[in-house]
Amino acid sequence: MHRLTPADELAEIRAEIARLQQREAQLKDRLAQAPLSARTGRWNRVEVEEVVTPVFDPALLPAHIRDDPAYRRDLTELVLNIEPIPAKAAPPRPGWPIRRTLPLLNPLH
Repeated sequence: MHRLTPADELAEIRAEIARLQQREAQLKDRLAQAPLSARTGRWNRVEVEEVVTPVFDPALLPAHIRDDPAYRRDLTELVLNIEPIPAKAAPPRPGWPIRRTLPLLNPLH
């Protein structure tokens, strides 16, 4: 069994989460448009409900309040960015590639 470093495991987990979120979005769109009979599976049934949630929108505040630093605070967050490491080519073997010179042709022989 090949053990992954924590960095490589985190990258794989994030890739899997992204794949699952993309699949979830596809299924959500498909089920939202499907007739009721197509929303029932063997073990689960999907019910579609539209929910309205009030959201605070600071853009609606007057500019003198929105831009006042007294109403702001700093939020510190730990962010882990993943950068792929390019594959390295194996170092060349000493003396390789072999370079051979062609023998000089002597027109007199």
